Amino acid sequence: MRAIQLIRTRDPLEARDLPVPTPGPDDVLIRVEAAGICHSDVHYWEGLSSLGPLPLTLGHEVAGVVEAVGDAVTDHRPGDRVAVHYLLTCGECAACRSGNEQFCGQARMIGKDIHGGYAEFIAVPARNAIRVPDAVPSEQAAVSMCSSATVFHALRKTRLSAGESVAVFGVGGLGMSAVQLARAFGALDVFTVDIDAERLAVAEAFGAVPIDASSDDPVAELLRRTERGVDVSLALLGAPGAMRQAIQALRPRGRAGIVGISDRPIELDTYREVLAKEAEIIGCSDHLLDELPIVLRFIASGVLDLAPVVTRSIALDAEEINRAFENLHRYGGGIRTVIRPA
Repeated sequence: MRAIQLIRTRDPLEARDLPVPTPGPDDVLIRVEAAGICHSDVHYWEGLSSLGPLPLTLGHEVAGVVEAVGDAVTDHRPGDRVAVHYLLTCGECAACRSGNEQFCGQARMIGKDIHGGYAEFIAVPARNAIRVPDAVPSEQAAVSMCSSATVFHALRKTRLSAGESVAVFGVGGLGMSAVQLARAFGALDVFTVDIDAERLAVAEAFGAVPIDASSDDPVAELLRRTERGVDVSLALLGAPGAMRQAIQALRPRGRAGIVGISDRPIELDTYREVLAKEAEIIGCSDHLLDELPIVLRFIASGVLDLAPVVTRSIALDAEEINRAFENLHRYGGGIRTVIRPA
């Protein structure tokens, strides 16, 4: 099968010919129909996070069709449309049993620790294959497995309640889902902060109030529009400056969800920006298996519309994928690019 692999960090990805994975007794073999290119993939390419052995097939946003099932699998059959929960866990430890599987000591992430979905086929445990409703296109199912699910988890972690206000810093793939899901949670005012006019326009079409950080001071603008700041902010960018702004923009007792990946520290005025406001800074790591069917139902019901988010589809081609990586590295290239292997 064809696969696009990371050979060395910061070197161009390369096409490889690999054997089709053999599913174990508890696994399903999936023919990949769509694999999203996430900004996290670019972070892995840059070497900002530990990775499994190289060469490595990237790609953790995956949807497709079950091709074959292991002997012990009873809840899936060939032909089922599925999306993949990217975190493979033991299912038995205290973290897994308590519904906090992202803290499983044996957790492995596809496309980061083990081979992912930039390929024609992928094999995963059957419990990681989530049925996709007929109304949900494969491209949207794929990107929802990270971007939508991660911000859904972040909004739950930050305890967003009906009637509150939200500021979303960074309106790429995660941000577009955050705007719509915040509305579904009952937020009255949703603000989006970015420097990309096209992305801000799409977010505005979803009902957000856009703030152009290239021309305005986003913190001052949010304080002006809300008087005392927002109840909840989400820092979806891996930029320490944006993370600090997300904290500065909080009203007293506000909650900031830190979602973006960065290897640089945040500088804070701990008294004025945290203590004096009793502000909460909440780390939001990944998402949970039981959240994924809910996200897919949001899409199927029309509450969450990812059609404007998937702005480009490309082939399973190293040159095209490297070009998409270069665009993301420069924080450009539309909102979400999806690989279609077929």
